[in-house]
Amino acid sequence: MEGSAQSEDKRVERSKAKVLAETYRQLALNGISGVTIEGISRHSGIPKTTIYRHWPSRSALLIDACSRFGSVPEVPDVGSLQGDMRALLIDLAERLQTANWNSVYPSIIDAAERDSVIASMQTAMQKSFMTPFEIVIERARARGEISSRQSTDDLVAILVGPLFYQRWFSKQKIDSSFIDTIIDLVIRSTSDVG
Repeated sequence: MEGSAQSEDKRVERSKAKVLAETYRQLALNGISGVTIEGISRHSGIPKTTIYRHWPSRSALLIDACSRFGSVPEVPDVGSLQGDMRALLIDLAERLQTANWNSVYPSIIDAAERDSVIASMQTAMQKSFMTPFEIVIERARARGEISSRQSTDDLVAILVGPLFYQRWFSKQKIDSSFIDTIIDLVIRSTSDVG
């Protein structure tokens, strides 16, 4: 009996994995608005009834698929604010310049404007991606590298905002020179000198 339950569990896990992979593929190709349960069922070969057994709604499935959207960046600790910010911004720049982020994340932001469940997911995703920046800034404050004049939230926005602008509004490549300019401006604006 136990062997039968294990093989059933493996089948369930394989089915769920196929559904999640297809959902993510559709997200990358079409954005959230292009993802349908019917399309996922058709392309994955998993019946709609099975999909709904594991995810009670399209939003629940999207949330599960998006939770696998990308790993949270590790918090660097190279010993300086400049080095830590550079590591985080390079990671963010690489993410912003990959196909999945370019097609999926803007559609998540768009859907979050109309769907409170997706909005909650987007808020959680944003928080998890920005937490390493907050940790780095607080650690730099503790080391005396920067003042407490600006809030941590403001500094995170000042750091990451230009990368989103460069990628999605001006459509320019984010290079190391651009990243170094942002870091230099933030460090100068937060020093106690002047």
